[in-house]
Amino acid sequence: MHTTDDILRASAAWVWFPRDSEREKTELQLVRYPERFGGGVRGSQVDSDADAATVLDHAIDRTRSWGERELRFWTNASDRPDLEAELRRRGAEHTDTVAVFACPIDRASIDVPPEPTAEVVRTLEQVREVDAINVPVWQQQPLDEEGLRIELEEITSTLDAGTHARVLARLDGRAVSTGGCTIVDGFARLWGAATLEHARGRGAYRAVLAERLRVSASLGAETALVKGRTATSAPILERAGFTHYGDERGYRLGV
Repeated sequence: MHTTDDILRASAAWVWFPRDSEREKTELQLVRYPERFGGGVRGSQVDSDADAATVLDHAIDRTRSWGERELRFWTNASDRPDLEAELRRRGAEHTDTVAVFACPIDRASIDVPPEPTAEVVRTLEQVREVDAINVPVWQQQPLDEEGLRIELEEITSTLDAGTHARVLARLDGRAVSTGGCTIVDGFARLWGAATLEHARGRGAYRAVLAERLRVSASLGAETALVKGRTATSAPILERAGFTHYGDERGYRLGV
Protein backbone atom coordinates (compact mmCIF):
# COMPACT_ATOMS: atom_id res chain seq x y z
CA MET A 1 0.00 0.00 0.00
CA HIS A 2 1.41 3.39 -1.02
CA THR A 3 1.46 6.00 1.73
CA THR A 4 0.49 9.67 1.40
CA ASP A 5 4.18 10.60 1.25
CA ASP A 6 4.71 8.03 -1.52
CA ILE A 7 1.84 9.55 -3.49
CA LEU A 8 3.09 13.12 -3.06
CA ARG A 9 6.61 12.14 -4.12
CA ALA A 10 5.25 10.29 -7.15
CA SER A 11 3.18 13.32 -8.13
CA ALA A 12 6.19 15.64 -7.81
CA ALA A 13 8.36 13.31 -9.92
CA TRP A 14 5.87 13.19 -12.79
CA VAL A 15 7.01 15.11 -15.88
CA TRP A 16 6.36 14.49 -19.58
CA PHE A 17 9.03 14.66 -22.26
CA PRO A 18 7.33 14.74 -25.69
CA ARG A 19 9.12 13.03 -28.54
CA ASP A 20 11.60 15.48 -30.18
CA SER A 21 11.59 17.77 -27.13
CA GLU A 22 14.69 19.28 -25.55
CA ARG A 23 15.32 19.40 -21.81
CA GLU A 24 17.51 20.85 -19.08
CA LYS A 25 17.55 20.05 -15.35
CA THR A 26 19.51 22.48 -13.17
CA GLU A 27 17.60 24.81 -10.82
CA LEU A 28 14.38 23.29 -12.14
CA GLN A 29 13.18 20.98 -14.90
CA LEU A 30 12.76 22.77 -18.23
CA VAL A 31 11.34 21.11 -21.34
CA ARG A 32 11.21 22.77 -24.76
CA TYR A 33 8.10 21.46 -26.52
CA PRO A 34 8.12 20.71 -30.26
CA GLU A 35 6.01 22.91 -32.53
CA ARG A 36 3.41 20.15 -32.91
CA PHE A 37 2.47 20.73 -29.26
CA GLY A 38 2.52 24.50 -29.52
CA GLY A 39 6.20 25.10 -28.77
CA GLY A 40 7.30 27.11 -25.77
CA VAL A 41 8.99 25.87 -22.61
CA ARG A 42 7.41 24.03 -19.66
CA GLY A 43 8.95 24.38 -16.20
CA SER A 44 8.42 22.31 -13.05
CA GLN A 45 10.25 20.47 -10.23
CA VAL A 46 12.12 23.35 -8.60
CA ASP A 47 15.01 22.22 -6.38
CA SER A 48 17.46 25.03 -5.68
CA ASP A 49 19.21 26.90 -2.88
CA ALA A 50 18.73 30.14 -4.85
CA ASP A 51 15.80 32.49 -4.23
CA ALA A 52 12.65 32.46 -6.35
CA ALA A 53 13.64 35.50 -8.43
CA THR A 54 17.00 33.96 -9.36
CA VAL A 55 15.44 30.61 -10.30
CA LEU A 56 12.81 32.32 -12.45
CA ASP A 57 15.46 34.53 -14.10
CA HIS A 58 17.33 31.37 -15.08
CA ALA A 59 14.17 29.80 -16.54
CA ILE A 60 13.43 32.96 -18.55
CA ASP A 61 17.01 33.22 -19.84
CA ARG A 62 16.96 29.57 -20.94
CA THR A 63 13.61 30.02 -22.66
CA ARG A 64 14.99 32.99 -24.61
CA SER A 65 18.20 31.13 -25.50
CA TRP A 66 16.06 28.36 -27.02
CA GLY A 67 14.39 31.02 -29.16
CA GLU A 68 11.02 30.59 -27.46
CA ARG A 69 8.67 33.37 -26.38
CA GLU A 70 6.56 31.67 -23.72
CA LEU A 71 7.32 29.93 -20.41
CA ARG A 72 4.65 27.80 -18.80
CA PHE A 73 5.15 26.66 -15.23
CA TRP A 74 3.32 24.11 -13.07
CA THR A 75 3.47 24.49 -9.29
CA ASN A 76 3.99 21.60 -6.89
CA ALA A 77 3.95 21.51 -3.09
CA SER A 78 7.48 20.09 -3.07
CA ASP A 79 9.02 23.02 -5.00
CA ARG A 80 12.03 24.55 -3.27
CA PRO A 81 11.69 27.52 -3.43
CA ASP A 82 8.04 28.13 -4.36
CA LEU A 83 7.89 30.30 -7.50
CA GLU A 84 4.17 31.09 -7.47
CA ALA A 85 4.32 34.49 -5.78
CA GLU A 86 7.23 35.58 -8.01
CA LEU A 87 5.36 34.48 -11.13
CA ARG A 88 2.33 36.51 -10.07
CA ARG A 89 4.52 39.51 -9.26
CA ARG A 90 5.87 39.44 -12.82
CA GLY A 91 2.42 39.30 -14.36
CA ALA A 92 2.17 35.59 -15.18
CA GLU A 93 -1.33 34.47 -16.14
CA HIS A 94 -2.93 31.65 -14.15
CA THR A 95 -4.14 29.37 -16.95
CA ASP A 96 -5.24 26.10 -15.35
CA THR A 97 -5.58 24.08 -12.15
CA VAL A 98 -5.44 20.31 -11.80
CA ALA A 99 -6.33 18.23 -8.77
CA VAL A 100 -3.96 15.43 -7.78
CA PHE A 101 -5.91 12.22 -7.17
CA ALA A 102 -4.83 8.72 -6.21
CA CYS A 103 -6.59 5.46 -5.45
CA PRO A 104 -5.61 1.82 -4.85
CA ILE A 105 -6.57 0.21 -8.14
CA ASP A 106 -8.43 -2.67 -6.48
CA ARG A 107 -10.64 -0.18 -4.60
CA ALA A 108 -11.74 1.95 -7.55
CA SER A 109 -15.40 1.67 -8.50
CA ILE A 110 -16.37 3.15 -11.86
CA ASP A 111 -19.96 3.29 -13.09
CA VAL A 112 -19.55 2.69 -16.83
CA PRO A 113 -22.81 2.76 -18.82
CA PRO A 114 -23.41 0.03 -21.40
CA GLU A 115 -23.07 2.24 -24.50
CA PRO A 116 -19.32 2.96 -24.65
CA THR A 117 -16.75 0.28 -25.43
CA ALA A 118 -13.02 0.48 -24.69
CA GLU A 119 -9.99 -1.14 -26.28
CA VAL A 120 -6.20 -1.09 -26.06
CA VAL A 121 -4.51 0.62 -29.01
CA ARG A 122 -2.39 -1.75 -31.12
CA THR A 123 -2.96 -0.83 -34.78
CA LEU A 124 -2.18 2.03 -37.15
CA GLU A 125 -5.87 2.74 -37.69
CA GLN A 126 -6.40 3.05 -33.94
CA VAL A 127 -3.46 5.48 -33.72
CA ARG A 128 -5.06 7.52 -36.50
CA GLU A 129 -8.31 7.61 -34.50
CA VAL A 130 -6.45 8.68 -31.34
CA ASP A 131 -4.84 11.54 -33.27
CA ALA A 132 -8.22 12.64 -34.63
CA ILE A 133 -9.37 13.06 -31.02
CA ASN A 134 -6.22 14.70 -29.66
CA VAL A 135 -5.92 17.33 -32.41
CA PRO A 136 -9.15 19.24 -31.62
CA VAL A 137 -9.16 18.59 -27.87
CA TRP A 138 -5.56 19.59 -27.23
CA GLN A 139 -5.35 22.03 -30.18
CA GLN A 140 -2.25 20.37 -31.57
CA GLN A 141 -1.06 19.68 -35.09
CA PRO A 142 -2.02 16.36 -36.70
CA LEU A 143 0.55 13.65 -37.27
CA ASP A 144 1.61 12.92 -40.84
CA GLU A 145 1.87 9.32 -42.07
CA GLU A 146 5.45 8.95 -40.86
CA GLY A 147 4.49 10.41 -37.50
CA LEU A 148 1.60 7.97 -37.19
CA ARG A 149 3.93 5.04 -37.87
CA ILE A 150 6.45 6.31 -35.32
CA GLU A 151 3.65 6.73 -32.80
CA LEU A 152 2.44 3.18 -33.41
CA GLU A 153 5.94 1.79 -32.90
CA GLU A 154 6.27 3.69 -29.63
CA ILE A 155 2.85 2.57 -28.39
CA THR A 156 3.32 -1.10 -29.26
CA SER A 157 6.92 -1.38 -28.04
CA THR A 158 6.16 0.17 -24.65
CA LEU A 159 3.02 -1.96 -24.32
CA ASP A 160 5.10 -5.07 -24.99
CA ALA A 161 7.61 -3.85 -22.40
CA GLY A 162 4.82 -3.42 -19.85
CA THR A 163 5.51 0.26 -19.20
CA HIS A 164 2.79 2.11 -21.15
CA ALA A 165 -0.62 1.61 -22.69
CA ARG A 166 -2.98 3.74 -24.78
CA VAL A 167 -6.74 3.21 -24.65
CA LEU A 168 -9.50 4.19 -27.06
CA ALA A 169 -13.26 4.34 -26.36
CA ARG A 170 -16.12 4.26 -28.86
CA LEU A 171 -19.75 5.28 -28.94
CA ASP A 172 -21.86 3.72 -31.69
CA GLY A 173 -18.65 2.33 -33.16
CA ARG A 174 -16.97 5.73 -33.53
CA ALA A 175 -13.79 6.62 -31.62
CA VAL A 176 -14.59 9.52 -29.27
CA SER A 177 -12.27 9.30 -26.25
CA THR A 178 -8.72 8.28 -25.42
CA GLY A 179 -6.17 8.25 -22.63
CA GLY A 180 -2.87 6.67 -21.66
CA CYS A 181 -1.16 5.14 -18.66
CA THR A 182 2.47 4.74 -17.62
CA ILE A 183 3.68 2.30 -14.97
CA VAL A 184 6.37 3.67 -12.62
CA ASP A 185 7.34 2.13 -9.25
CA GLY A 186 3.97 0.48 -8.74
CA PHE A 187 2.02 3.59 -9.76
CA ALA A 188 -0.15 3.89 -12.83
CA ARG A 189 0.16 7.47 -14.08
CA LEU A 190 -3.07 8.18 -15.96
CA TRP A 191 -2.55 10.91 -18.55
CA GLY A 192 -3.78 12.49 -21.77
CA ALA A 193 -7.49 11.86 -21.33
CA ALA A 194 -9.44 13.56 -24.13
CA THR A 195 -13.05 13.25 -25.27
CA LEU A 196 -14.59 14.89 -28.32
CA GLU A 197 -16.95 17.64 -27.23
CA HIS A 198 -20.10 16.21 -28.79
CA ALA A 199 -19.57 12.89 -26.97
CA ARG A 200 -19.08 14.21 -23.45
CA GLY A 201 -21.44 13.17 -20.68
CA ARG A 202 -22.16 9.72 -22.14
CA GLY A 203 -19.61 7.65 -20.23
CA ALA A 204 -16.75 7.49 -22.73
CA TYR A 205 -14.24 8.97 -20.29
CA ARG A 206 -15.37 6.51 -17.62
CA ALA A 207 -14.86 3.64 -20.06
CA VAL A 208 -11.33 4.88 -20.81
CA LEU A 209 -10.63 5.23 -17.08
CA ALA A 210 -11.87 1.73 -16.28
CA GLU A 211 -9.87 0.15 -19.10
CA ARG A 212 -6.69 1.95 -18.09
CA LEU A 213 -7.10 0.68 -14.53
CA ARG A 214 -7.65 -2.87 -15.78
CA VAL A 215 -4.56 -2.74 -17.99
CA SER A 216 -2.47 -1.07 -15.28
CA ALA A 217 -3.34 -3.79 -12.77
CA SER A 218 -2.36 -6.45 -15.31
CA LEU A 219 1.02 -4.68 -15.66
CA GLY A 220 1.63 -4.78 -11.92
CA ALA A 221 0.51 -1.33 -10.79
CA GLU A 222 -1.08 -1.01 -7.34
CA THR A 223 -2.05 2.66 -7.15
CA ALA A 224 -3.54 4.92 -9.80
CA LEU A 225 -2.31 8.52 -9.89
CA VAL A 226 -4.02 11.15 -12.01
CA LYS A 227 -4.08 14.93 -12.32
CA GLY A 228 -7.65 15.83 -13.22
CA ARG A 229 -9.08 19.17 -14.25
CA THR A 230 -11.34 20.51 -11.55
CA ALA A 231 -14.15 21.33 -13.99
CA THR A 232 -14.19 18.05 -15.93
CA SER A 233 -12.67 14.78 -14.71
CA ALA A 234 -12.28 15.63 -11.01
CA PRO A 235 -15.94 14.95 -10.06
CA ILE A 236 -15.85 11.60 -11.89
CA LEU A 237 -12.66 10.60 -10.11
CA GLU A 238 -14.13 11.49 -6.71
CA ARG A 239 -17.19 9.35 -7.38
CA ALA A 240 -14.92 6.47 -8.42
CA GLY A 241 -13.21 6.48 -5.02
CA PHE A 242 -10.13 8.58 -5.73
CA THR A 243 -8.75 10.73 -2.90
CA HIS A 244 -7.76 14.37 -3.46
CA TYR A 245 -4.16 15.09 -2.42
CA GLY A 246 -3.89 18.75 -3.40
CA ASP A 247 -3.81 20.99 -6.44
CA GLU A 248 -1.21 22.09 -8.99
CA ARG A 249 -1.60 25.38 -10.84
CA GLY A 250 -0.37 26.32 -14.29
CA TYR A 251 0.98 29.78 -15.20
CA ARG A 252 1.94 31.36 -18.52
CA LEU A 253 4.60 34.06 -18.77
CA GLY A 254 5.62 35.85 -21.95
CA VAL A 255 9.39 36.33 -22.07
